[in-house]
Amino acid sequence: MPGLLSLPTFCHFLLPWGLAIFHKALGDLAPHPGPHYLLPPIHEVIHSRRGATATLPCVLGAPPPSYKVRWSKVEPGELRETLILITNGLHARGYGPLGGRARMRRGHRLDASLVIADVRLEDEGRYRCELINGIEDESVALTLRLEGVVFPYQPSRGRYQFNYYEAKQACEEQDGRLATYAQLYQAWTEGLDWCNAGWLLEGSVRYPVLTARAPCGGPGRPGIRSYGPRDRKRDRYDAFCFTSVTAGHVFFVPGRLTLSEAHAACRRRGATVAKVGHLYAAWKFSGLDQCDGGWLADGSVRFPITSPRPRCGGLPDPGVRSFGFPRAQQAAFGTYCYSE
Repeated sequence: MPGLLSLPTFCHFLLPWGLAIFHKALGDLAPHPGPHYLLPPIHEVIHSRRGATATLPCVLGAPPPSYKVRWSKVEPGELRETLILITNGLHARGYGPLGGRARMRRGHRLDASLVIADVRLEDEGRYRCELINGIEDESVALTLRLEGVVFPYQPSRGRYQFNYYEAKQACEEQDGRLATYAQLYQAWTEGLDWCNAGWLLEGSVRYPVLTARAPCGGPGRPGIRSYGPRDRKRDRYDAFCFTSVTAGHVFFVPGRLTLSEAHAACRRRGATVAKVGHLYAAWKFSGLDQCDGGWLADGSVRFPITSPRPRCGGLPDPGVRSFGFPRAQQAAFGTYCYSE
């Protein structure tokens, strides 16, 4: 009929108007997100060694009008964060024991990276860089991981003598700290096979098994066997300690010495009798290989082997061998000394 629009022409006329009403009713289908000022880190795990300087990156893509950056350390198993440093971009203030060794890198005006000097064993863990701008706070998380070695430890009284706090102290006395689960897992992948259960830093009790056998939890797949969380004051187990590279060096003094004579022999050389952690670090990082048992500061006798051979302990894998805790008056061994 003349003067009437065809159906296609009518639809073409209505389409823009209909879409406009549709969008106005629903709003934007994909609203533009607010600004995100912190750039995601390229590497979320930062590797370092004891005594080194470590940098934890935290960079702003653009500066907010007003802001602060708060650095903290997430303490494992304690559900809390320890404040390290707060900065407003111009001035920074450190807090706690780590704050004295921490500073801002300030490579440029958008750089909020944290620099930790003289890295210590207790510095390993998870860190948070939090941007506080009063509107929408943001944060990035990074992990500082130390190269090190895990060693099982028990006192002269025998196995399963430590509650959690005693295990923690024992590791510290041997130049170490309680290992984390991640450190124990890494040690297991590198060959640690141990039947006695030990405390970890998080408060759990576990042991690593490479070859499943009856005395080690029975048949099954290799892995980290777990007793789960235990009572930190009442339950008693061994300890898994972690140590890293040392500033000094370990050397062997031959002889047939008692423990007191071993201390005197090291003092004459300007050194002290090595701790268990010193010996493990020298074996791991310096390749110390000595087929002679020697006194250590805790009264145990051990020796490090990097190249296994039949007359050096007889075991097929590298490691630190132990003679246990002989009588301190037994004049039968040399000693391992530690010198800075």
